[in-house]
Amino acid sequence: MQRRTFLTSLATAAFFSTILTFPAQGKPNMNTANTHAQNPTLPVSMVKEWDKIFPKSDKVTHQKVSFKNRYGITLVGDLYIPKNIRGKLPAIAVSGPFGAVKEQSSGIYAQDLAERGFITLAFDGSYTGESGGEPRNVASPDINTEDFSAAVDYLSNHDLVNQNAVGILGICGWGGFALNAAIADTRVKAVAVSTMYDMTRVMAKGYNDSVDAQGRLKMKQDLNTARTAAFRNNHADLGDPALHLTPQEQITAETPQFVREYSGFYKTKRGFHPRSINSNSAWTTTNALSFVNMPILQYAAEMTSPALVVHGGNAHSRYFGEDAFKALGSKNKELVIIPGATHVDLYDKQSGKIPFDKFAAFYKANLK
Repeated sequence: MQRRTFLTSLATAAFFSTILTFPAQGKPNMNTANTHAQNPTLPVSMVKEWDKIFPKSDKVTHQKVSFKNRYGITLVGDLYIPKNIRGKLPAIAVSGPFGAVKEQSSGIYAQDLAERGFITLAFDGSYTGESGGEPRNVASPDINTEDFSAAVDYLSNHDLVNQNAVGILGICGWGGFALNAAIADTRVKAVAVSTMYDMTRVMAKGYNDSVDAQGRLKMKQDLNTARTAAFRNNHADLGDPALHLTPQEQITAETPQFVREYSGFYKTKRGFHPRSINSNSAWTTTNALSFVNMPILQYAAEMTSPALVVHGGNAHSRYFGEDAFKALGSKNKELVIIPGATHVDLYDKQSGKIPFDKFAAFYKANLK
């Protein structure tokens, strides 16, 4: 195996396979903590204070909500409802990026779209943030796809929502899960993704598909060695946060540009949040196992829902969005490339490059 391929394999495994749960900002709710200890599927917390990385809008109302997915795990979300609502409204479930929490990018998207007339739900995926599930800091292509459908369940049963006009929006790695959910869930009337990743592809093949079969074998050997050890700790062993995402003070001239961008968001005041895996923790040591062996988007050609794929022109991940777009069978689909935008430029409003008008127009046209 070539040296570059081997190093890429190691970097990919470290970035996506290495992560503890973080305390909620402020004092923990001991009643919630005790209840979760008795039933690990219940919420880890439901912090009432506004602890997000973006300011609260005076154009919408906000409330914390919870709901269960099909596996019995309780998910926690932020529900945003436009003020002066009249009749039932279309709704959008939002999640992502991979390793983030609803207090970061997904909340920014959800609140902005709520200001434009949609009921929106930004939620934490299973085993992360305030949502339930143990061990902490685990991801799953199956369960995280299900999380989107669980959010559709919740919205479809809400008194203020038009259940025939529910869409979903996924950011970064949750873009792949959103597309995967829309392929299977016919209740999803429109799906949009922003700066998306196919997490199963990048974990199995590395960036730009640079990891070969020999590299994957070495990665799987390392992961399964870690699994034997993790068993002794109920599979809760976490990786090294510094290997998961390089801290600002450790960035050097050799640090890849995409890692610089991620660190510049999650590890600084711009995007840091104490419950975010990418801000101060890491995934479990065996997190990548199911991703390496379980590709999503296998039936992309059978998607019928309208789809919008948005990506940055200068994003290292652009190829994920373009390839997914080509594979989608939707007759109503559109690819939008934002000139000059990097992957992280579409995480928040700092660069001013998130095309909120485009997202809103897409949902208004397809959620009726």
